[in-house]
Amino acid sequence: MKMKAAILFEQGLPAPYAQSKPLRVEEVDLAPPGPGELLIKTGAAGLCHSDLSMIQGVLPKATPMVPGHEAAGVVVEVGEGVTAAKPGDHIVMSFIPACGSCEYCAQGRPNICQTAWDRRTTGALLTGEHRISLNGDKIDHTNGVSCYAEYMVAAEGSVVVIDPEVPMVDAALFGCAVATGVGAIINTAKVRAGASVAVIGLGGVGLSAVLGAQVAGAGRVITIDVDDAKLGLSRQLGATDTFNAKDPDCAQQVVEATKGGVEYVIEIAGVIQAMQTAFDITRRGGTLVSASLSNVEHRWELPQAQMVLQEKSILGSMMGGCVFTRDIPRYINLYQQGKLPVDRLRSGEIGLDQLNEGFDKLASGAAVRQMLVMHDEFRP
Repeated sequence: MKMKAAILFEQGLPAPYAQSKPLRVEEVDLAPPGPGELLIKTGAAGLCHSDLSMIQGVLPKATPMVPGHEAAGVVVEVGEGVTAAKPGDHIVMSFIPACGSCEYCAQGRPNICQTAWDRRTTGALLTGEHRISLNGDKIDHTNGVSCYAEYMVAAEGSVVVIDPEVPMVDAALFGCAVATGVGAIINTAKVRAGASVAVIGLGGVGLSAVLGAQVAGAGRVITIDVDDAKLGLSRQLGATDTFNAKDPDCAQQVVEATKGGVEYVIEIAGVIQAMQTAFDITRRGGTLVSASLSNVEHRWELPQAQMVLQEKSILGSMMGGCVFTRDIPRYINLYQQGKLPVDRLRSGEIGLDQLNEGFDKLASGAAVRQMLVMHDEFRP
């Protein structure tokens, strides 16, 4: 079938993207789903900093590719052997598809599925196939999703069925922002009720972590960012204390305000300097969780003696440690109860032709989560 899709042909083009146009909308061919695959009508897709990092070349990827990894949609057709969903089902996409049979999936850690990792490096679906082409030349998939398009073909391990009453513009957020932010709090940090939590970096994932801290029953929620508007929004979402990272003594201010530091620190800023701030404000015996992706060439010097003497734990968190088929329905249930008001994270809706301008807004910090909506039926 023919469809419109945004293609990234070259990484590292300069901002403003409205002028350099790293994303070009083209009419492409989408092959039908094969065995173990589904055809999905894209409902909504989020503009995430990980996609921006791909555009900038901070996260090197082969091109050309159709970006986008945070999405929800409606199943149109299923290939042979598919049992996870049927036509008409509303689904949320997982940007790490689970094969269900590798060592990590068998251990209950599908968020680091080895098969998915191997496939994403080749730009293929979990099945090993490419389904997008332009003038006969294959176009890579991004994380098995590629949602900056009118339709997607994805592997069965990339989807989870959800309640059709959830608006697409909210459902899409669960595919990355909520899964990563809330999951970092609940699955990775395992925040206990009454504890102090700090979140560094207030994009969609960071603000989701603030919401997750409420769900976990944190007694004190501290937020750190360079943007006063986002700090203000974090207060509306439940933060008790806010600090601007531009202050040279920001870390010391937090340590003094908490009388020794924070029990759980969630770093989601995406810049390596934030790791030092995170380490400095983690209290003795505390836990630092990093869920962001900085430039792959950047390094942070670990104060090893301090880590040991103060018994600090440092953990990485990929997709919030989520078991997607278990956690997304739980998080959506909390949303439906009003306990995860993720709609507060949305910064408006755009179309395919506005993607480049949308990433300019994201890069400037002027937006939290802009939602790409391709079909009128899914507009709120």
